[in-house]
This record gives sequence, C-alpha cells and structure tokens, in this order.
Amino acid sequence: MTPPTGLGRGAAPRRTPARAGVRLAGAALTAPALAMIAVFFYVPLVTMLWMTLHDWPLLGERRFVGLRNYRDALDDVAFRNAVLFTFEYTLISTPVLLVLALALALLVRRSGHAARFFQGLYFMPVVIGLAAGSFLWLFLFQSDIGPVSHLADRLGLTSRNTDWFADKTSALLVVIAMVTWKVVGLQMLLLLAGLQAIPAEVEEAARVDGANKWQTLRHITLPLLRPTLALVLVFSVAGSLLAFDQFFIMTSGGPTNSTITAVYEIYRTSFIQFKLGLGATFSALLMIVLVLVSALQLYLLRSSEPGSEP
Repeated sequence: MTPPTGLGRGAAPRRTPARAGVRLAGAALTAPALAMIAVFFYVPLVTMLWMTLHDWPLLGERRFVGLRNYRDALDDVAFRNAVLFTFEYTLISTPVLLVLALALALLVRRSGHAARFFQGLYFMPVVIGLAAGSFLWLFLFQSDIGPVSHLADRLGLTSRNTDWFADKTSALLVVIAMVTWKVVGLQMLLLLAGLQAIPAEVEEAARVDGANKWQTLRHITLPLLRPTLALVLVFSVAGSLLAFDQFFIMTSGGPTNSTITAVYEIYRTSFIQFKLGLGATFSALLMIVLVLVSALQLYLLRSSEPGSEP
C-alpha cells in the first residue's frame, strides 16, 4: 500500500500555516530583546574597539594611530599602579566575602522564625545603593563628627580627629568593610540556596557513619556546594575588578593616588584628561581580564558536574 504523500519515512514535516505563525510570533517577541542587546552591547563594544585605534580627543580631529594606544597603555605607570591596586583589593576582599558569606549561610540554614529574621537582617544592606552606602560609611568614619571616631576615642584606640582616609591601609580597610557589609547578604543568599539543594539524607548518613560537624562540612557539604561556590567566587572577583563607586566617593583616589582602581583610572584618563582613545584601550584590556575570569567560571562549573574530570 502506498503511504500518503508527505507521510513516508524520511519525508520532511509539512509546514502548516499555524506552525509558521508560531515562528513569526517567536521572532517578533525576541526581536526587541535582540535589538536592545545590539544597541546597548554590540554597538558600544565595536565603537570602543574602534576608538582604541585612534587618537580620539573629546573635541578636535580624530586620527588613526593603529596599535599605539595599546603600547602606551602597557607603558603607562599610572595604569599599571591602578591595576596592581585593583588586584590587591580583589585578593583581600574576595576571601573575606566568601568566608563570611558561607559562615552566615550555615548559621541561618536552619528553619524557624529566628533563622528567617536573621536572613532578612543580613540581606537588608543589599537593597541600599552602593553610592548611598559609601556616603553613609564616609560619614561614620569622618574625623571629629563620625560616630566611629567618637567610639574609637572613648575606647582609647585613636583620637577623635583621626583621619581614617589619610592612610592607604586604613582607607582600604574601611572601604573593604563597607563593601562586605553591603554585599555579603547577597552572597549569603546564593550560598544558602546551594546548601538547601543538598539532600539532608547525605549529611545524616555521614553523621551515622561517625563523622563530626567539621568532617561533614569538609568532605560532604563543601564538595557538593562547589558549583555555587564557583558562581559566588566569580561574581565577587568580577565585582572587585570593576570597583569604582566606593573609591570615587570615599577616598577620591587618595591619599596621593594610592587607592585608584583600574576603572577609576579609565575615568580619569577619559573624562579628566580627555584621552578617549587611551581610556578605551584601558577598557579593552580590562575586558580581556574579565573574559578570562568568565572562562575560569565555565571551567569550574564544568569540572564540578558529576562524572567530569576535576
């Protein structure tokens, strides 16, 4: 018996008007998102890369210079110092955030009203804007009028007129404390979601086998939490490499330009010195670092999948 036309083995599915309509509706729904991505990501990205090949003043004639901006960027002492300080800030703030967020997540992991109360309490600073938080902590540590200066004076640690932002180390520690207060609640929430995804039976089986709390955490909880830890780690590193607002507001790069980050130097070069081509080159180099960090994230997430090689 001859099968009907279009229903035989290997025959292509017939395109019906209804299926074509679904495809058109899908294309129409995704078109606005694709247009926004193109306008707000790809066009600025291509423009930035084009600017790196030019001597691009804010006013005046633009001149093609090839790769000269990249050579100047690598020889720029101020940019190198800013990159080194950014790495220093990242290396200090990232472990502090990760360890504190994990400790808080373990503390509020239990069910009950008290745990939910502290979850909200720790998460509350996240809803405050970074600029608002920076101004708040700038006031807290102001000499003569800041509450922290008054408290330190009463405890005999420092005098009331101590300028916490006159020294690089104290200024950096104050900024890291502010960022930790602002961000640790979000990282705690991410890690808490990862902890709640771990089956309780696994940890109970470890305790039945005689493992204490530390052994259960080290050999059971942390390995199963590795994908979430990798995600939080990459978020933290990327955020630290892009640090700008907190240093712009709280230290203004001081003292003696010792707390200028890579993004802060891009701002100074582009909008104070009006060297837009060189500033775009700094941005391109920083983008390469962020791409490498994202690649590391993908590697860590892939290696944490069951059955994959570490």
